[in-house]
Amino acid sequence: MRHMPDTSAPDLSGKIALVAGATRGAGRAIAVQLGAAGATVYVTGRTTREQRSEYNRSETIEDTAELVTAAGGTGIAVPTDHLVPEQVRVLADRIDAEQGRLDVLVNDVWGGERLFEFDKPVWEHDLDNGLRLMRLGVETHAITSHFVLPLLVRQPGGLVIEMTDGTSAYNGTRYRNSYFYDLVKNSVLRMAFVLAHELKSHGGTAVALSPGWMRSEMMLETLGVTEDTWRDALTEVPHFCISESTAYVGRAVAALAGDPDIARRNGHSVSSGQLAQEYGFTDLDGSRPDCWRYLVEVEETGKPADATGYR
Repeated sequence: MRHMPDTSAPDLSGKIALVAGATRGAGRAIAVQLGAAGATVYVTGRTTREQRSEYNRSETIEDTAELVTAAGGTGIAVPTDHLVPEQVRVLADRIDAEQGRLDVLVNDVWGGERLFEFDKPVWEHDLDNGLRLMRLGVETHAITSHFVLPLLVRQPGGLVIEMTDGTSAYNGTRYRNSYFYDLVKNSVLRMAFVLAHELKSHGGTAVALSPGWMRSEMMLETLGVTEDTWRDALTEVPHFCISESTAYVGRAVAALAGDPDIARRNGHSVSSGQLAQEYGFTDLDGSRPDCWRYLVEVEETGKPADATGYR
């Protein structure tokens, strides 16, 4: 499959970014797309070439950093467990010593795919897994903001992007998978809202961003396809027709980081599909999937899977 370059990408040369949780998935793609726009990107995670996290997957933060550099930026891998305050403090101190500031923070720490149970009520859901999910998905973001934001507010124009699943409009009226999953993803939406108020007087902006049905490494493996052959999965999962590559949300982040009028979005909840329409970027195949509108207008109404008009 031919991958279309992002001709709408802004020039982020000289920008300093931190993508917290960049080992794989959206975090990795965000880091790479920031690099493709010329940024210096610090990438963090728990899986390195020497040590794996409990995910026991092969992707590493060193790999991500190399991809950032290969894309045209400068990738810097810093092994960090964002549940350990001292490690995040050391990370912030390093960025301070090496750069003296931070322009973009992407809070993408997650790590919960194997911890939540679909449609299980709270009294049936494994409690330890649920509490671990909340720590990984909420506490990590709070710890990271506590230590890193002093670098971001040193000068006006700083941007914080809180990565979640679902927009505030979508999640506000829908049950999201389980008690714990719902709490985590909606807590992150609220974080962006709160940070918008706390950053405003410093000239900073906070935005909550959601990808759509994303073709992460784990999703592709689950469906037995690759990024090039993903359409082969449509026979079993027809609505997967609205899915998007991880690069799509990465391009959304780059577009936000390059927006000279980003302050107008302070406190907003947006999706990759919405931003593609506004900024003009596309997915790798040249399309602009609008997943959340599709889910409401097609899947939820029981219509046959058909992405026509939605990508």
